[in-house]
Amino acid sequence: MKELEEGSQLQLDFAKIAKIADRCRDVIPVAVQNADTKEIILIAYVNELALKTAVQTRTAVFWSTSRNELWEKGKTSGETFELLEVYVNCEQNSLVFTVRPRRGDICHTKNQKGEPRNCYYRKINFDTWELENINP
Repeated sequence: MKELEEGSQLQLDFAKIAKIADRCRDVIPVAVQNADTKEIILIAYVNELALKTAVQTRTAVFWSTSRNELWEKGKTSGETFELLEVYVNCEQNSLVFTVRPRRGDICHTKNQKGEPRNCYYRKINFDTWELENINP
């Protein structure tokens, strides 16, 4: 996992949708946007229960496709998020959650200073196809 999360080798999981289709048929993707910075900080999934729970609690709650259970983002680390708005796309098959971090940032990984960071902390170098860490 450390190499996947911190390494420079590009290892995209193009089979993700097929994997979740086998276990979690009733989910849609959610782009999660920081209300203050406008950054997209995470892509997750919700089912009907997760969406209702998120709206009722005003907290970023998703459906974990790997554990097949409700997942309150940051509950373990303390990096939870206030849910401010939910936008629905024209085909009603994806959402955008606008959130505000209650503390820190969103990712379970930390930079070298031990600070939480945005989940999109690496970018693809177009010449080498290696990942470059922009928040080491």
